[in-house]
Amino acid sequence: MPSSFDTRASRRDIIKGGLAAGAGIALGSLAGSSSAWGAESAASLPLITKTIPASGEKLPVIGLGTNQYSVTSAEDLAARKEVLLNMPKMGGKLVDTARGYGEAEVVIGQLVKEIGNRDKLFIATKTPMRGDLSNPTAVLEESFKRLQVDRIDLLQIHNFSGLNELFPVLKEFKQAKKVRYIGVTTSTDDQYPQMKDAIAKLPLDFIQVDYSIDNRGAGDEILPMAKDKGIAVLINVPLGGRRGSVLAKVGDKPLPAWAAEVDATSWAQLFLKYNISHPAVTAVIPGTTKLAHLEDNQRAGRGRLPDAAMRKKLEEFWATV
Repeated sequence: MPSSFDTRASRRDIIKGGLAAGAGIALGSLAGSSSAWGAESAASLPLITKTIPASGEKLPVIGLGTNQYSVTSAEDLAARKEVLLNMPKMGGKLVDTARGYGEAEVVIGQLVKEIGNRDKLFIATKTPMRGDLSNPTAVLEESFKRLQVDRIDLLQIHNFSGLNELFPVLKEFKQAKKVRYIGVTTSTDDQYPQMKDAIAKLPLDFIQVDYSIDNRGAGDEILPMAKDKGIAVLINVPLGGRRGSVLAKVGDKPLPAWAAEVDATSWAQLFLKYNISHPAVTAVIPGTTKLAHLEDNQRAGRGRLPDAAMRKKLEEFWATV
């Protein structure tokens, strides 16, 4: 199961009038945008960052999921290049991918090389979910080649596949400073026991787990446990993923007036702010392939976040959807 999912394919129907078309913004420039990234709003709000416990490094809270980046057409490549180019300009940094996402690593590696902004990105990837693991060092080295990088910021065991074979080499790579942080991921409830065991026993810098307003299971034990252990948390499928798009469920319902209390101007922003307001969560990685969706998502990483009372209000609202 991918760690991120582009759930906003239907945003043109769900969000009306709030976003500019990607074609209306020149590549490399956000000036004059009439979108959610309008100069009068988003850029003036303070950027939200959270601390990676293992190092004290600050990470912007809205990242980028890339399980839809294994593309070949000129149009698709251009759209993804726009996203990778403009995300750092909006304050974003984290790009999460995986060997299991087809040729996504290759596409990202080539596009980032063309753009020349590797130093502005925090690149995370994941180990294979299948295949020959008899030479684990070679297995991990392949991601460096595909991404065209000398160092990977975060290398994760994907859904615990090959954990015993690969994790010892992850630790070696970190010691050799080829990898800055190491972690494990899951996106399914049936692996929560494995995740809890890993949190308890392994020297993890990060975990990655599924969590959203309609999928709060990880909030009961996984997230508090990670916080207690000083482990950073990335959230995959933060807008619902395969369980059905959270945005589709709210449909064309008007955004409640109280959303303005946390500087949210769209449903996506409101629900992403719900995720990142959890005290254990470090960042979320909504799947994003279009500039307009990037703008909407990145705006969620600025301004105010829900407090405990607002989180409760959101949960009570969701129960009525």
